[in-house]
Amino acid sequence: MAEHNTTVAPIIEVNNVSRRFVLHHERPKTFHELFVRTLQRDKGHREDFWALKDVNLTVYPGDAVGIIGRNGSGKSTLLKLIAGLMQPSNGTIAVYGTIAALLEVGAGFHPDLSGRENIYLNGAFLGLSKKRLARIVPDIINFSELEHFIDVPVKHYSSGMYMRLGFSIAIHVDPDILITDEVFAVGDDAFRAKCEGIINDFRKRGKTMLFVSHALAQVLALCDRAIWLDQGQVLAAGSSDYVARQYRQSVTGLTNDDEAEASVADLVVSAT
Repeated sequence: MAEHNTTVAPIIEVNNVSRRFVLHHERPKTFHELFVRTLQRDKGHREDFWALKDVNLTVYPGDAVGIIGRNGSGKSTLLKLIAGLMQPSNGTIAVYGTIAALLEVGAGFHPDLSGRENIYLNGAFLGLSKKRLARIVPDIINFSELEHFIDVPVKHYSSGMYMRLGFSIAIHVDPDILITDEVFAVGDDAFRAKCEGIINDFRKRGKTMLFVSHALAQVLALCDRAIWLDQGQVLAAGSSDYVARQYRQSVTGLTNDDEAEASVADLVVSAT
């Protein structure tokens, strides 16, 4: 685990956080069945699913923390909780700074509005003044490389175009904390490299990042710390290299001896 000056206050504190969802396995097939169940207060077979269980995470200003794990391990749920998009069932989350979150491709965009209009809409949601928005809109459009499509309704955008615009907005509003969830998976190599460059600049300015990816090479390149989630619980936390090795050994079955012949940095773990 990276050492931190104890006099520096955390920017994110996740304390014993759990999140429960209720799964309904039997749904009424007809209106009559729904009506009868309502009268009888019969909700059918329900199951509690704990997406996160007693998760703790402390993030300091300037940290870049990767979150890895198989699909369904709770990564996206944790990011949504930190971003304030949902509330924990148990535990507390404290965030001391502004957040720009890029969690799902196309999320936060109005499909009938143009790219330019969505920039202003997102800026208003983030509390930016009209004066500041007017100043950064050209930079957002230029970085996204969508000049020819910026006045086209975004419902006609590809997933890659959504990612370009969403990431460009998120990075140019200059938040204290940038949260991304697998957004680079739909980007081309050239634009991904440009994003990694601006993220490195973002970090040099003392900003904080939470980054979810199945690509361990990206986690190692962009993050100094990482946590490994499995079935909603933290199985490992520490330096990104240490956590990536622990996860890799679990997924591939490689031993420590095998590690000498296979580089973690060259591994991209597919979603399972």
